[in-house]
Amino acid sequence: MLLLLFVDLDPDLALLRPLGGFFVLRTAEVPLRPLPTLAQAYGQGDPLAFRVRKVADALHAPEARIAASIAQQGLAARLWSVMLGCAALYDQVPDLDPALLHWDPDGSAPDDLRLAEVRPRPADPATVADLVLHGHLEPLNAALSARYRIAPGLLRGNAGSALAGAARQLDQWARTQGRTEVTARALTAELFTRPPLAGTGTFTHAAFRRRSCCLYYRVPGGGVCGDCCFTRAPRSSPRAPSG
Repeated sequence: MLLLLFVDLDPDLALLRPLGGFFVLRTAEVPLRPLPTLAQAYGQGDPLAFRVRKVADALHAPEARIAASIAQQGLAARLWSVMLGCAALYDQVPDLDPALLHWDPDGSAPDDLRLAEVRPRPADPATVADLVLHGHLEPLNAALSARYRIAPGLLRGNAGSALAGAARQLDQWARTQGRTEVTARALTAELFTRPPLAGTGTFTHAAFRRRSCCLYYRVPGGGVCGDCCFTRAPRSSPRAPSG
């Protein structure tokens, strides 16, 4: 019989550090310059627009909406990774209230996030969904859709892809470290049954096949992702499926 031992969330979330960049969350650090909170970014739009331009320049994206899609998926991956990592290692998650979570839109990938205060919350699916889907991705997607005219189904697919990717990375780390008890598969599977993730694709164990496309194939040198609805990049498609 496998005995799982959990510890309370510590102020530095130190157990996340070995998992790598997407999982690590800075806490209680004073940045060299003031950073906006994600609540401000979702409401004002200027930090989001700056981030989209930065991604567009880095990828030489031919359309702003492509860069907006990639930027959204990158931020979603960070949020999901923190939550799954904490759920698996602490059996608790931090409150990621957008007003507490500072973000550097000029940072490199993965997104630079800093949590002002660690407030423990239960690691059940309802709480995690409330914190990430409703607290972050709904206002983020609304802001991006309004400004860049991105199909909502595409952004929901990005969120599903990011969640599955975070679960897969956690599983890979656990296998490499011989820590097979560290997993968030059950939590991930339950999250995929909840709107707006339900219907975004098919999740089986750690494998995911989405029903939409993030548009990465449209950047110079880009191709289709491993979970894309396309098996090969379309030769000419003004708009990818929205899911």
